[in-house]
Amino acid sequence: MRPTPPSAVEPGRLTIDTDYLRERLEDMLAIPSPTGYTDTVVRHVCGVLDSIGLHYDLTRRGAIRARLPGGSPHGARAIVSHLDTLGAQVKNLKDNGRVSLVPIGTWSARFAEGARATIFSERGGYRGTILPMKASGHTFNDEIDTQPVGWEHVEMRIDAYSRNRDDLDRLGVEIGDIVAIDPQPEFLDNGFIVSRHLDNKAGAAVMLAALRALRDAPPPPVDVFFLFTIAEEVGHGAASILLPDIAAMVAVDNGTSAPGQNSDEFGVTVAMADQTGPFDFHLTRKLVELCRDHDIRHQKDVFRAYRSDSASAIEAGADVRTALVTFGVDASHGYERIHMHALRSLAELVTVYALSPVEIARDAEPIGDLAGFTSQPTADAEQQMTAATPRPEDAAE
Repeated sequence: MRPTPPSAVEPGRLTIDTDYLRERLEDMLAIPSPTGYTDTVVRHVCGVLDSIGLHYDLTRRGAIRARLPGGSPHGARAIVSHLDTLGAQVKNLKDNGRVSLVPIGTWSARFAEGARATIFSERGGYRGTILPMKASGHTFNDEIDTQPVGWEHVEMRIDAYSRNRDDLDRLGVEIGDIVAIDPQPEFLDNGFIVSRHLDNKAGAAVMLAALRALRDAPPPPVDVFFLFTIAEEVGHGAASILLPDIAAMVAVDNGTSAPGQNSDEFGVTVAMADQTGPFDFHLTRKLVELCRDHDIRHQKDVFRAYRSDSASAIEAGADVRTALVTFGVDASHGYERIHMHALRSLAELVTVYALSPVEIARDAEPIGDLAGFTSQPTADAEQQMTAATPRPEDAAE
């Protein structure tokens, strides 16, 4: 029988270096990494892990699995975010010397209109702009406001001599070439950060800042794996990066600060469910309790049109407890805005979770009998309140 993982004395919140967090985010935003074009950002993050002093493994395609050693390898934990972003791909070469596009990931062409971008051909990168078909107000007048919105109604104008299809062939532009959208980041003095691709380079920066803080802390009770995936935006995510000993996985990604949602640009937003269903009851409850115990501002939310690395792992058949903690994003998958307060809060939660005691010792084994299995409340709220409230005669005793 495997030994029970050693318990840990929960420390207070570790101090997060927000300047370091910002630097890591700025560095990653400057590296184009739409899904399918992630080699450069993977190399960059591996270099950061080297500087922290953490060992890591790479999958064939470039997903990163870094290990923070703990007291036991069994019943390990994982923290995951993704390095890939939204983008586009060349769908067709047009007779006017421009190219039509299809999106990489799910995002509206409304946010593509006017975007500066780079198209990566085999002969190198070309700069350009994504424009609606009717882009000139002096030519089309009010039609520029009434034309339809959609990917079939935009095209990319390449900043090179390109007036027809032959010119595109001469440039080496081909169907399938990847297009990276400029992030256009702004870091404001009041803590707000506005940029494209904060989903989920901000999550990766949170993990790196937490790792740096954990480097000098006592070892966690079990191994903690920090996972960086490369295809979350197209649904693959953490489908093939988990190890059998990983019992619980917490995804760090964006929340949706929008009407009808409870997400916030401040503090941690703990997701209770997304379109794939509820997250693990016990892991989610533990994360909320850690926020309460360590005075980390938090709120809960339920997401509808949303999935994360956790969903891909579960759908791939991983028997792992999953949860999702987020930083609230305004205009997600558009020109996004977040606040450093949420990023710092998330990094603090990652550290206290990594160092927290193991509560479900049975999870060290992939399968077992009923001994040590978890339980959930069954009484109704009124009965529980009655049971928890002392009777006057009990108080008199």
